[in-house]
Amino acid sequence: MPSIRIVGTGSYLPPAVLTNYDLEKSGLETTHDWIVQRTGVSERRIAGENETTSDLGCGASLKALEMAEMSPRDVDLIIVATITPDTCCPSAANWLQAKLEAPQAVTFDVTAACSGFIFALNVAEQYLKNKTFNTVLVVASEVMSRTLNWKDRTTCILWGDGAGAALLTRGSEGHQLLSTHLHTDGANGQDLLLPGGGSKTTPISHESVDRGLHHLNMIEANLSFRVAVRGFMDGIREAAEFNGVAIEDMDWFIPHQANIRMFQHIAKSLKIPFAKFYLTLHKYGNISSASCAIALDEAVRDGSIQKGQYICLPVFGGGLTWGSALIKW
Repeated sequence: MPSIRIVGTGSYLPPAVLTNYDLEKSGLETTHDWIVQRTGVSERRIAGENETTSDLGCGASLKALEMAEMSPRDVDLIIVATITPDTCCPSAANWLQAKLEAPQAVTFDVTAACSGFIFALNVAEQYLKNKTFNTVLVVASEVMSRTLNWKDRTTCILWGDGAGAALLTRGSEGHQLLSTHLHTDGANGQDLLLPGGGSKTTPISHESVDRGLHHLNMIEANLSFRVAVRGFMDGIREAAEFNGVAIEDMDWFIPHQANIRMFQHIAKSLKIPFAKFYLTLHKYGNISSASCAIALDEAVRDGSIQKGQYICLPVFGGGLTWGSALIKW
């Protein structure tokens, strides 16, 4: 069985910063301290008026390619994980292919909400194992700020914009992707829902806009918290058991950046030192599929991740979707 390797990572965050204090000044009924206590978020990045999901993804992709010392012309397949594509058709991956000038690459999107990066890694893993493609660019990119009702403090305080990327190949060079694990629960997918824009609500009308169907909705937040915690922990346990690695021997946990209280609870329940959780939540918020991809790249670039370490990426998202990946760095 060929060994699947990560040979480059990259991330891109738009320069515009929206702080909790900015939200206070906007008239939203909230405070900096309340947001930090409930979520761990202090600020988030917001895409510029003319920036799209593929623009953010392009910035992350170029950094991953640079790290790998490769060109866009070396890429056979581009997979973009997103729930906020530039357009419903063409896919965000098609737009990204054009911007990278990589016409030889096959392109498509994967939709798995906050779990999207791991789902896309799993797809890349299969294509590399069966030798359909040799080099795969996996990109997770979101412009979540355009899905939000900025008067709804239960949702708008959480989210931000950005992109992360990873370049994968077969071989002995690079960092080994040991396994990926995926799960879905469609029966409970309404707990985190972006109802508008699909065939259920088309054509878009004044009525659908007035009803808020084109904004992200979070239903039963307390229930979602408990379900997400269980999904995160199941993903960690599954990665550990599948690879014969004890949870205590994992060096870093780089989760989807959902909520700091979740990770405090998970660390306590699994007896993991909280310091092993690499978090970017405080400065970027929740960027859906891009969160753990961005955090992985930052952990690589700031030297936190060292050769030989086990890196676990547990995720949970709307759909419902959850899973994990384990990397031997």
